[in-house]
Amino acid sequence: MQRVYEMVIVGAGPAGIAAAVESYLLGIRDILMLEKDENHNATIRKYYKDNKRVDKDWKGQKVELDGNIYFLDGTKETTLDFFDEVIQSHGIELKTHTEVSKIVKNGDIFEISIAGEILHAKYVVVTIGRMGKPNKPEYKIPSSIKSKVGYTLDDCKDGEKILVVGGGDSAIEYAVDLSTKNEVAICYRRATFRRANPTNQKDIANAIAHKEVRAILNVNISGLEDQDGRVKVLFDEVENEVYDRVIYAIGGTTPSAFLASSGIEEKDGKPVHDENYETATKGLFVAGDITQESGGSIALGLNHGYKIACHINAQKS
Repeated sequence: MQRVYEMVIVGAGPAGIAAAVESYLLGIRDILMLEKDENHNATIRKYYKDNKRVDKDWKGQKVELDGNIYFLDGTKETTLDFFDEVIQSHGIELKTHTEVSKIVKNGDIFEISIAGEILHAKYVVVTIGRMGKPNKPEYKIPSSIKSKVGYTLDDCKDGEKILVVGGGDSAIEYAVDLSTKNEVAICYRRATFRRANPTNQKDIANAIAHKEVRAILNVNISGLEDQDGRVKVLFDEVENEVYDRVIYAIGGTTPSAFLASSGIEEKDGKPVHDENYETATKGLFVAGDITQESGGSIALGLNHGYKIACHINAQKS
């Protein structure tokens, strides 16, 4: 007979972990959490610099935690350690390197398609992040310089001349962090960095004032070219420049194809759900960054998971 999980959670970020833990604490068992990367919280691992502060009140947004996961301010490292302990202490089964291609409801049971296998569950919670699929520029990047163009700091080397493209928190943090050992410029299509949180606005203003980072503001990029193995950036409003590396930090996109294949309706680029984060398909939920409500807030993601767990428990009672 096929195994039917009580709950399968797609994505092992804060919202997914909260959905699993809070459900477990309410007596729901046989929970499986799937993660396409090598470990939980891949966004924090990949896109947060080492020792980056991680605040409960993200961007100054005060959030009261509703559930049983008592998250506090910390760093990238302490946050990952915290969630390690949360998963282990609640016996949550985590299966990594597992990407879900689609979710189909057959009668009262969901069929979750992964490579070469179909899993079955009574409830499914989709908590995949948006940064897992970073936005890319509209113009084509020449294949000869693709190794010099990235979306994280993974391949950066000391002593490089680097252009960071973007005006949000990630872009600013990348630029400031890189500036300690590199010649760094940051290009943003607007005149100010008002999208960023107050701390990052202060940090980038200080870095620019001390000539640690050069700002190229109110400027658009029309393309990239290979210039002797380096990256020539074609600016629209100012003269072109050549860099050793270009890093794009221009946000992420909702994985619309996956949502459509799983029967999750979108409106204005956001998955449609009710106040309990349940989609039009009964028993199928969305939570965390994919809802575009949390804006990267771990606390809000935790609250989403708690709300879903309580709703499922109430339905079962």
